[in-house]
Amino acid sequence: MKFLKALILALLVAMIALPAAAADIELAKKSTISEVLKRGELRVGFDAGYPPFEMTDKNGKYIGFDVDLGKELAKAMGVKFVPVNTDFDGMVPSLLADKFDIIISGMTLTQERNLKIGFSDPYIIMGQTVLVNAKHKGKITSFKQLNDPKFIVISRMGTTGEEATKRYIPKATYKSFEKEVDCALEVINGRADAFVYDLPVNEVFQKQQGKDKTFLLNEPFTFEPMAIGLKQGDPDFLNFLNNFLRQIKNDGRYERMYDKWLRSDEWQSQVK
Repeated sequence: MKFLKALILALLVAMIALPAAAADIELAKKSTISEVLKRGELRVGFDAGYPPFEMTDKNGKYIGFDVDLGKELAKAMGVKFVPVNTDFDGMVPSLLADKFDIIISGMTLTQERNLKIGFSDPYIIMGQTVLVNAKHKGKITSFKQLNDPKFIVISRMGTTGEEATKRYIPKATYKSFEKEVDCALEVINGRADAFVYDLPVNEVFQKQQGKDKTFLLNEPFTFEPMAIGLKQGDPDFLNFLNNFLRQIKNDGRYERMYDKWLRSDEWQSQVK
């Protein structure tokens, strides 16, 4: 009798587990992983105007930290890396419209974006800094001092730089532009007082074009984790991405990319 009861219980458990197992198989089949492997290509969306993460060199090729990260990911999946250059403000809609498979574009993981798409674990932590016109040197020592209508503060439209400006410097006269270089040139040429943006980008503009015309408040005043964006409802791909990031951060590949693009400025000769 005990054996019969145990057998019936085992059968009931198996019957309950079957639908769940079938659902798991169907979910796996719908994963981006399956699509990428079948296609033999990993399409990576980014905006090639964000040095040193993604940019175009003198020969028209895409280079940068994120580009190398995408290439390593494609290599790990055994597929071809396909870059898809897209305006940043259209990045999320393009992912949802299946224009590419993932976003690797210096995108900050925000709660607003996370309601629309999924994100991997952060692969780098950044923050907002301020590139200031040289006429304010010795007078402006903190972003808080720019919180006045007499100061023209700018950032790129649709970015966390814009969000940070409106949140932390709400009284400043705010203007936005579609490209980072236009923002930097406004400050360099004295048409704006300050440019709020990510630390590495502001460092590049300060070193390349604004040496004597600007100075940098290089202490980040926000916490911004950058992560890989993917479509929601894909736990298998999310698991793969997080394990990939964990692997490269512990086998030396991540460190080499970080040294190449963020600790050195040798790459600048490729874009000049």
